[in-house]
Amino acid sequence: MATFRFYAELNDFLAPARRGVAFEHATSPHESLKHAVESLGVPHTEVALVLLNGEPTPLERRSVAAGDRIAVYPQWHLAGVCGSADEVDEPRFICDAHLGRLARYLRFAGYDTLYRNAWQDVELVALARAETRIVLTRDRDLLMHRDVVHGCYLRAVEPLQQLQELQRRLGLSAHEAGTGSRCLLCNAVLETIDKAAVAGRVPPRTFAHFEQYWRCPCCERVYWRGSHWERMSAARPPEGARSGVR
Repeated sequence: MATFRFYAELNDFLAPARRGVAFEHATSPHESLKHAVESLGVPHTEVALVLLNGEPTPLERRSVAAGDRIAVYPQWHLAGVCGSADEVDEPRFICDAHLGRLARYLRFAGYDTLYRNAWQDVELVALARAETRIVLTRDRDLLMHRDVVHGCYLRAVEPLQQLQELQRRLGLSAHEAGTGSRCLLCNAVLETIDKAAVAGRVPPRTFAHFEQYWRCPCCERVYWRGSHWERMSAARPPEGARSGVR
């Protein structure tokens, strides 16, 4: 038996009797710390630090011995102390099939975010690994896939609350590319387009009222700062917001 203690948000993944307390758990001398931690329901992507008998130890270490004491800390618990393992210079995301609305909000905020509801888990994981993307999901089993390197389990259910959760965990602020800089459908970076080029492609009242337009180079969808843009901008959480963006 080894003694485990999980801290802060990691307790959400545990059985009620094991939350906030040290407890014993049977381990195999041939299993890794990662396997031991995930066998208790905690995805490896949620773990920032493991102390094995008081010493920082990688999750890949094998040979958890009887009598070992294992303390497991989450990403959020260490924020501002040693940083988050999920932090990357230019965070890029990939959302699972149930997070389509969150994907739109992230794109609206300027973040490179992939989403397709037809993807199988194996396709999503392979793409995330190949492109160094952070997997966003409410499916903890998906995050336990051995090929998932960066991931975030979202506790919130509503898309705007999920966006706020990401802001807190990853320290997201407004992307330098600006609000509304990506196509909400394709994720491509929008291009400016002359007003004359959209004549007949937008409603007459829109054409008369607005002077600036943007076009998606992939799907050719045309954007302008109308009521839909204003609603999404107003609904987006204010943390890290910038003025003067596109």
